[in-house]
Amino acid sequence: MNGPANSEPSDIQEEYDGQGLDARRARWTASGTGALLTLAGLAAAALRAAGSDPALVPTAYAFGAAVCALAAVLGSRGRTRRALWLLIVGVMVMALGDQFD
Repeated sequence: MNGPANSEPSDIQEEYDGQGLDARRARWTASGTGALLTLAGLAAAALRAAGSDPALVPTAYAFGAAVCALAAVLGSRGRTRRALWLLIVGVMVMALGDQFD
């Protein structure tokens, strides 16, 4: 009775555990990246606001940071695909704001 019938449930369990680990890793990655980009955007907004740049530049950085913060929240809740797209949008907004300099 130690044949293939006993190995199937452990294979299924190992596959399920691997998928759970991948999902947890994706959530942590999305949350961590969102938080890091949020802090970077807020720091850039503060530095640009202190300088002689047009008001649109720090506003773009702050708005991009807010979008990245939303992505971090969504990523922590398991919405990693939406979080990835929001991270891309947030960084693009920050880069666009930098073009107005």
